[in-house]
Amino acid sequence: MFTRVGAAAYKADLSNTLALCAALGNPERQFKSVHIAGTNGKGSTSVALAAFLQTAGYKTGLYTSPHLVDFRERIRIHGAMIPEAFVVDFTDKVKPLMETIQPSFFELTVAMAFQWFAEEKIDIAVIETGLGGRLDSTNVITPVLSIITNIALDHTAILGDTRSQIAGEKAGIIKPGVPVVIGEKDGETKAIFRKKAAEANSELLFAQDCWQLKATDPKGRQRTYEAVQLTTGNQVVFGSSLSGNYQRQNLVTVFTAIEKLAELGFAVRVEDAPVALADLSRQGLRGRYEVLQKNPLIVADVAHNPQGLKAVLAQWQEEISEKGHVVLGFVRDKDVAAALSLFPTNAQYYFCQAAVPRALPVAELAQMGAAAGLSGNSYGSVAEAVSAAREALGEKDALLITGSFFVVGEALAAGL
Repeated sequence: MFTRVGAAAYKADLSNTLALCAALGNPERQFKSVHIAGTNGKGSTSVALAAFLQTAGYKTGLYTSPHLVDFRERIRIHGAMIPEAFVVDFTDKVKPLMETIQPSFFELTVAMAFQWFAEEKIDIAVIETGLGGRLDSTNVITPVLSIITNIALDHTAILGDTRSQIAGEKAGIIKPGVPVVIGEKDGETKAIFRKKAAEANSELLFAQDCWQLKATDPKGRQRTYEAVQLTTGNQVVFGSSLSGNYQRQNLVTVFTAIEKLAELGFAVRVEDAPVALADLSRQGLRGRYEVLQKNPLIVADVAHNPQGLKAVLAQWQEEISEKGHVVLGFVRDKDVAAALSLFPTNAQYYFCQAAVPRALPVAELAQMGAAAGLSGNSYGSVAEAVSAAREALGEKDALLITGSFFVVGEALAAGL
């Protein structure tokens, strides 16, 4: 499966998912959906949007990936994970199909989510792509709204080695006549989205042209935000558990999406932000600048590419009073050298590798870290690295756990 193994397990084709869905009676057609792609911010945007829909009274499904600790985190209704019994029964039911269709892990998971949502008679689902967009298994749906959060260099071996190529793949989720919200407007990619939207006769909205948002207490753990609608001057003040500085752009995207859904006839309101966004951990969102401990400070973030890590490190370094400590591990198919160049050389590093085949071997990571001027020690597991870092923390020090979903997931599983 791609998540654990990497590109060798990726299937760039929709035929298996279409065959699975057809054999199940096309459950994906039995509920409305919002489809979300992008390089970074998909998970936060998906969860926040689902929270708004739930607050408005809609029975809301949520499909995200990957998971941190429990596979069932990927498939939720109102924050509750899919029951173990359903996972077991569904797998038994589709075993004959697995032998003939031979779906990937991700393809089977997508079909499982659609089937549970259909059986539970949800009103709407927020569906996050796994990889890319055009050929992602989730792209068999016809949503009421599409969202593309941003474009950065990631999965370049599969999606292309330029932002323009990657944008073209992400734009593959734009469907005929379905409005699309773009979370980040920039010169290199906006023409690609405009062209695709025009071809599909789809309304195109750039979020930053619709809303502005600022944090009125930029260092608060429970942030207070002020959002302003640019066309009307309408203001919404709300508190949120999304404390990462990078979340501002995600929230602008969500507000634009809510505004468009309201125009499409959904009873959703941006004014519900104080309720919807107060605590997104109830929706299962973890590992997004998550403060695991305040004194000394311990933060976990699943950032795993240069763009995401740059945003996390800028915020974390502002919060260090004395010495910084970093538990760090990557998967082998990322631009690790570029990522390491962003880390401060005056921190203490605890290099590790997660227990997945795709992980970059810790010896190789430590060697690359040394070449980047980062000093530290190597550990055989994430749990050992976290334990050593916690023992070394001074009262005013700060620890960051990052580099991979797997590293953060294993740290959480270890009891943090």
